Amino acid sequence: MSQDYRYILRIKGTDVPGTLKTVYGIARIKGVSLNLANAILKKTGINPNIRAGFLSENEIAKIEEIVEDPTKFGLPAWLLNKRKDTETGKDTHLISSELIYRTKKDIDLAKEIKSWRGYRHAYGLKVRGQRTKTTGRAGKSLGVKKKSLRSGGK
Repeated sequence: MSQDYRYILRIKGTDVPGTLKTVYGIARIKGVSLNLANAILKKTGINPNIRAGFLSENEIAKIEEIVEDPTKFGLPAWLLNKRKDTETGKDTHLISSELIYRTKKDIDLAKEIKSWRGYRHAYGLKVRGQRTKTTGRAGKSLGVKKKSLRSGGK
């Protein structure tokens, strides 16, 4: 472990504050959960409680390598965020802009084939079975519209 402290680290295109514990710093990367961050640190042998600012360049490179392809390092498939891909059928792990792009692509496919999820997405309704009678009303018309007042008071 190096004694050089850096206030901001760059890991996989994400700025990570050096003041955070390492596990929380890695979890700042879009597509990396706390569970995956813990598994990555266990594989690299880095203490998850040290501050991210104390990580060396070699440790950061090892973390980036594991984040890129976790299955190559023996991490289980249930930690990945894109299992059984519709195109390839393989288990993959997506991060940052690729994750955003693929999620949007999956939603567009659901809309195109007119599945129930696609229908709910297309009409701006709740998708995962939540109640809609009393919640989720923001941005939509509320209640009954009053008729405009006529001139003359009647």
